[in-house]
Amino acid sequence: MDTTETTPLRAVALVCTLSPSPARSSSQLLAEQTMEALSEHGVSGKVIRVADHDVRTGVATDMGDGDAWPGIRDTILASDILVLSTPIWLGHPASTAQRVMERLNAEMAETDEEGRMLTYGKAAAVCVVGNEDGAHKVSADLFQGLNDVGFTLAPNAVTYWVGEAMHKTDYQDLDKTPEATADATAVLAANTAHLARRLKAAPYPAQT
Repeated sequence: MDTTETTPLRAVALVCTLSPSPARSSSQLLAEQTMEALSEHGVSGKVIRVADHDVRTGVATDMGDGDAWPGIRDTILASDILVLSTPIWLGHPASTAQRVMERLNAEMAETDEEGRMLTYGKAAAVCVVGNEDGAHKVSADLFQGLNDVGFTLAPNAVTYWVGEAMHKTDYQDLDKTPEATADATAVLAANTAHLARRLKAAPYPAQT
């Protein structure tokens, strides 16, 4: 057996709901389901609801004065996989997700001794929920941003659910997970874990 397929991996899921705990959250639920699917591939980790922390507005790794981002950033850098979970608002990722992307923008200036961003060699994936169409547009926005700041994305690195237009049903209120969403989550987990192991075994070339 190829030993890279059994290498333990770490993941962190950042939930970008606008609501802090203990409010219920469909984005939280889909992130937790994704982490559970990843666990079937030897991946452990944690879920962080960004709204529970004082993440300051800015594009630096540390905005000072009690900024909670440095601690979250440490968790990301200690992980092999980043999962970003967001609701759709007005056809766009939640403002919390945009704030996370703006903070990740600082990674473009952080490099190792061979000139690579510290996020190189890490895989990313996206979860999207909403009551309107827009999951493809939202995932496209996040895919581009995550790639810009150094993450690599596997094929089908998104799972999503959107309700019918003008309806008020939330993902968390469904009686069961739709088969299509469950299947997408399973494929995301399998492909992302596979990619993360390959990146861990074969780092990107030096950039200097």
